[in-house]
Amino acid sequence: MNKILSVTIFAILIFSSCHGQRVKIVEVQSDKTITPATSFSKLFIDSAKLEVFIKEHEPEDSNAAQLRNFYKRRNYQFAWFTEDGIAEHTRSFWNLHNNYISDFGDTDLKFKNFHRHIDLLMNDDMLINIATERVLQTELELTMHFFEYSNNAYSGKLNPDELQWHIPRKKINAGILLDSLIARSGKNLQDWEPVNIYYQRLKKELVHYHAIDKAGGWQEIALDKLKKYKPGDTALVIKQVKQRLLISGNDKTNDTTEYYTSGLIAAIKRTQKSFGIKEDGVITAALIKELNVSVEERIKTLMINLERMRWVPQQPQGDLIIVNIPEFKLHVFESAKKLFSINIVVGKAANNTVIFTGQLNHVVFSPYWNVPRSIVRNEILPAIKRNRNYLAKMNMEQTGFNEGLPMIRQKPGGANSLGKVKFIFPNNYSIYFHDTPAKSLFNEDSRAFSHGCIRLAEPVKLATYLLRDQPEWTKQKMNRAMTSSVEKWVLLKPPLPVFITYFTAWVDSEGLLNFRKDIYSHDQKLAKHLFVQEDSN
Repeated sequence: MNKILSVTIFAILIFSSCHGQRVKIVEVQSDKTITPATSFSKLFIDSAKLEVFIKEHEPEDSNAAQLRNFYKRRNYQFAWFTEDGIAEHTRSFWNLHNNYISDFGDTDLKFKNFHRHIDLLMNDDMLINIATERVLQTELELTMHFFEYSNNAYSGKLNPDELQWHIPRKKINAGILLDSLIARSGKNLQDWEPVNIYYQRLKKELVHYHAIDKAGGWQEIALDKLKKYKPGDTALVIKQVKQRLLISGNDKTNDTTEYYTSGLIAAIKRTQKSFGIKEDGVITAALIKELNVSVEERIKTLMINLERMRWVPQQPQGDLIIVNIPEFKLHVFESAKKLFSINIVVGKAANNTVIFTGQLNHVVFSPYWNVPRSIVRNEILPAIKRNRNYLAKMNMEQTGFNEGLPMIRQKPGGANSLGKVKFIFPNNYSIYFHDTPAKSLFNEDSRAFSHGCIRLAEPVKLATYLLRDQPEWTKQKMNRAMTSSVEKWVLLKPPLPVFITYFTAWVDSEGLLNFRKDIYSHDQKLAKHLFVQEDSN
């Protein structure tokens, strides 16, 4: 670093000294132990200059508070510059920041003049041409820009509540995050970013798909809805499928013949699994339809789900249950390790299962089904008009009236719509897990059939797990409770967190990139907000 820049920055220091949200921001005290002799940087900002900057730029109150607290906490020493020039973590952040803009096209963070200025700063030869006042301005602008970046990149650009996502949003304190960036000198940023492992995996796939797009993407495969291709068959379609799987990375054999060899079976099953299709190794129209989705559309899906992943906690602690609606699966985790999964049925498009979180606190054996008012009005009453013995036939009874509508419940028993057991996590949406007598629905690839509640393919497996620490609940006792005519509630101690989520793209623990259909059109709604083009300045 040349001496001219050092003199220039010290001139700022002398000049300044003679002129005397997403998280709750609490005022902090200055660290008086930080002095020119002990500081990371020997350059300090006059607090009056900071207030002038805030007044001129008019940031949101939360950002202004974070800015004051950040510099007050470090006794107003510079964060991005030292007396020798640009700090190493400044270069690391700017590289990370530019990669983010390239990967996500985030125009909210692209300001032409500001970017041009910082890019020039990264070239040591340009530093001597910067005016003294401009260095101070750049220091504060970089800090404000870091706050905006960290909120967009790590907490999400959009408000999840407005997109029917009722799970508490992850909170980011950008000032504390910047402290930690400086403390590690910008090194090993993959361990520094406040994101969970699923975000990291999916972001790698986004980079991969950008590379595929840049290379030209893939060609559409001929689609014949009546034809299926099995091992031993020969067809041009088989060659096209092999080429397509080679591009996406699901087949690495480099076999481009038209013959369906035994070596292709595993790749086809892996690909079927990635789309939630029956894993039978048969090339069908349904599989080809998924393979024909353009790389551009897949990139949008990846970006949409990465935005959702920014909203969720960095790493949920303890035991929990995660339901992914488009996957039609319930997953049980212990200390971040998945123990098992259960196939589920979720709400129809007209009766969306709500995205929210709760605490599972009761297992209910031989449950009554208290029929929701909407079902009473739209289904039960018309059925009673057609057949006055309908309630008796369905093992139902009327228990009273509520605002002019009869209150109806179905008694415990084999025909009960909730089956033999249900699982309660109190919420405002009347949603719970339950057994079902309609077992055939679990054979379908797409399982959106319910009125909103979540039906389980293996309810006994979940009940056994939840009551594992209550030894009195033996297998025999549970069987008796599930076949009783009397409802039995069992309290869970402690309750288990439940997250009902909606992800249409993710990378599983085996490293497989998964895509699922947007059954509730939530992706479409998010895309309208996420991909709005804005002019940069």
